[in-house]
Amino acid sequence: MVLPNPFAHSSVTEVVSRDLGRLLLAAVLGGIVGIERELKRRPAGLRTNMFICFGAAMFTVLSLELASMAGGDHTRIASQIIPGIGFIGAGSILHAQKTITGLTTAATIFVVASIGMACGGGLYGLAVFASVLLLICLQVLGALERRFNLKSSLVHYSLLTDRVAEEVTDEIDAVLQEHGKQMESMKLIRTNGRKKIVFTVDGTRKEQDEIKDSLRQSEDLRDFKAVPGHDTD
Repeated sequence: MVLPNPFAHSSVTEVVSRDLGRLLLAAVLGGIVGIERELKRRPAGLRTNMFICFGAAMFTVLSLELASMAGGDHTRIASQIIPGIGFIGAGSILHAQKTITGLTTAATIFVVASIGMACGGGLYGLAVFASVLLLICLQVLGALERRFNLKSSLVHYSLLTDRVAEEVTDEIDAVLQEHGKQMESMKLIRTNGRKKIVFTVDGTRKEQDEIKDSLRQSEDLRDFKAVPGHDTD
């Protein structure tokens, strides 16, 4: 059975204008999602999401066009987009000891690629709907996570001490264990004859506040400094 050629009755101008429109829409939708990610200081920002969406649309268009000219499976090239995006998503996931970050970024990249494929395939309504829904989820669900204290983040603590480092770290461990937490990372820096202990704790905002209150109750730990890190998404 010979499949009908969808481009057989289209002029070159019509094909070019149609494909350019699809690519332009992909760039716009990917850019809109990228701006939201950029404003939240995520690794995959404006250019990354725009390029991914545009690239997915481009490969989808090429898959359709080349198959129409040379014959063959119209989805052959487009089907390879998914494993390719998987590699990019994996690169955005960071694993430090027991903390995994970047999962939301990787998932966003995956969805943005699908939006690009929808644009490349001419499914404009579906692409716009998916983009709007993605933005709503990123904004509304993120706000709900913060509102109900569900969002976890890393906080970097540091303090100077003249005591034996092992004794201080044991005391810090004891405080963290009271709250069911542990150091995600720790390093000791010697400066001007004193010791600077830097450690990181993963927890919600409420948990971090409780840890800070407990540290302030200790005479040896109360002079700590806390610097917010990145969210674990």
